[in-house]
Amino acid sequence: MPIPCPTLPRSLLSLLLAGIALPVAAQQDAGGAVLLGSVEVKGQMLAQTAAYSETRQDGEEIREQHISRPQELFRNVPGMNLTGYGLPGVADAVSLRGFGGGGHGSDIGFVLDGIPLNEAMSHADGYADLNVVIPLELDNMTVLRGPVSALYGNYNRAGTVTLQTRKGGEYRAADLSIGSYGTVDAQGAAGIALSDSQHLNLAAQVFHSDGFRDQSKSDRATLAGRWSLKVSPELEIAVSGRAHEAEADNPGYLTRAQFKDDPYGKDPRTKNDGAEKSFYTLRTDINYSLSSEVKLLTFAYATQQDFTRWFSRGAAAAPTWRQREETYDRDVLGAGFNLNGHHPLAAGPLTWVAGVEHYRERTDYLKYEDTQYRRRVGTAEYDRHFELDNLAAFAEAGIVLHPLFQPSVGLRWDRFTGDCGIAGAETATNECGDMKAVTHTSPKIGLRSRLSPAVELRASWSEGFGLASDMAKYAAGVGAVDPNVFRQTEIGANFKLGPALMVDVAAYHLRSSDEISELSPGEYVNAGSTRRRGVELSLLWAPATVFDLSLTYGSAHTRIVDNPDASLEGKRVTSVPRYTATLQANWRPLPGWRGNATLRKVGNYAVSADNSQTYGGYTTLDLGLSYTFAGSRPTTVYLAVDNVTDREYATAVSTIGYATGAPRSLRIGAQFDF
Repeated sequence: MPIPCPTLPRSLLSLLLAGIALPVAAQQDAGGAVLLGSVEVKGQMLAQTAAYSETRQDGEEIREQHISRPQELFRNVPGMNLTGYGLPGVADAVSLRGFGGGGHGSDIGFVLDGIPLNEAMSHADGYADLNVVIPLELDNMTVLRGPVSALYGNYNRAGTVTLQTRKGGEYRAADLSIGSYGTVDAQGAAGIALSDSQHLNLAAQVFHSDGFRDQSKSDRATLAGRWSLKVSPELEIAVSGRAHEAEADNPGYLTRAQFKDDPYGKDPRTKNDGAEKSFYTLRTDINYSLSSEVKLLTFAYATQQDFTRWFSRGAAAAPTWRQREETYDRDVLGAGFNLNGHHPLAAGPLTWVAGVEHYRERTDYLKYEDTQYRRRVGTAEYDRHFELDNLAAFAEAGIVLHPLFQPSVGLRWDRFTGDCGIAGAETATNECGDMKAVTHTSPKIGLRSRLSPAVELRASWSEGFGLASDMAKYAAGVGAVDPNVFRQTEIGANFKLGPALMVDVAAYHLRSSDEISELSPGEYVNAGSTRRRGVELSLLWAPATVFDLSLTYGSAHTRIVDNPDASLEGKRVTSVPRYTATLQANWRPLPGWRGNATLRKVGNYAVSADNSQTYGGYTTLDLGLSYTFAGSRPTTVYLAVDNVTDREYATAVSTIGYATGAPRSLRIGAQFDF
């Protein structure tokens, strides 16, 4: 079977040539050999003193799951759920801690090697597409739950997902698989020491699937690389880049009746919907050790992206649907520096980070309604240019004064400015002008207490914020309102109950206030409050070397406390499951053999704002079997059967329609070092 591969543009070829030529030129100029040291990122040491809940999955754990998209890891995070829209090439939504609009909205921050993936004026405010990340390249993925870290600002009200790729190391790895519905996934990654002072990390992925519904074919190709040079024991420089091309067809949503009749069909009113995307980033880092205890990290990056989506929808009773085209040309420039310190003081080790960052995001937005099979008709509804600038300063520190008393504190200050301009003829009449400057200061405090080697307690209080969404930021009336504020209180505990059982539990209460509401066209007020609370649990039981059992569980109880529309008070937030749970068992009966079973349960959630429509949730079961050949370069062959019971279910239900989950599907593959 041939593997389709999108044509790569000249800019990608230039990036490849730069990745090859730059290390060679530097090698000629560098002179003597310098040993490479460990690579650190912003706030890396703070994890040792963090008093908030986070879930970290390391590279080895990620590679054992043989995934094609990093968002598949979210089911291993307590209370986190991927709301799959079933639209290839379009980012799905993610729910966490009572928020339902992460990824396809502004509730969760996503950061890849220090580069924000959230888009201020793309398809949805805070939209983030994780398909640009290659799973095999990841060193770790960490989910910070709640607005807990001063290192991240806008979009982190429910939490922040940080993804770090492998830096340094000697390895050559591949993961190749084929599966149902014409699915082919080829991933490769390599770490190469070019000399004692230079290192190169490369990763690539080509993915193709015909999809399990009509009109759901997708193709994507991604290439990433990082070159680093240790100029001296104190100074390291690095250049990294990423290129991503994707093209997909979309089958659209189904009505409830259509879903009940044939969940894998397509509404005949859906036209040739789909998406196209080009994504490129380039980043430079200069890191300098001021002393053995303090490091200065500086960076600058640029992102260029083109994204177009065609989407059909309309009234359920309409004989035909309107097709919409939305095009976003996006350019981002960012730069900053931060100081990282670790001091073994007499009172106890002190770890801290402080820095300043700035980015400018410019987006050209073009929207047409009533397109005829991707052909534009008439005048654009929107033809506008947007700019959003963010200047931020932050500091965070933690100290171990005593095992029982390990306090931490953080503070972040943000300032946003921007403007909107009309670029051409359009039919829209809503406001478009300069954005009034918005500032906000977010405090964070926490405390850890180790009662014994087996018991550790934690508590934290943190504040986050949200700007007016989308185009509302540029309306004159928004200048009179303050940012939406989110305050979270959390308590948690970690127990090691003997060598076989580990348990982590957390309870949170998150309250939003000063919600930004539009009373009438152009009139905005701070009016509204929502309460979110829940319990999260992680458990690992390993009674024997041949067997282990893990459980992640999270509940989310949401209530709209105050709203200009009094009829919504007391109602649940939409698209937030009452609970999610993942139970996974691993069995290693013989050397080299491993079997696993994963049971996933997603609870009910509100579909409509008035809660008159709900969805009951679903349960799926996945099975896997693998065998690892022993040797200096181990090879693992694997078989995975997803949705073993062939359950018919919807991964997302909204007032627009149903998005169908995949039927039983099979994957076989091999993962090996070379």
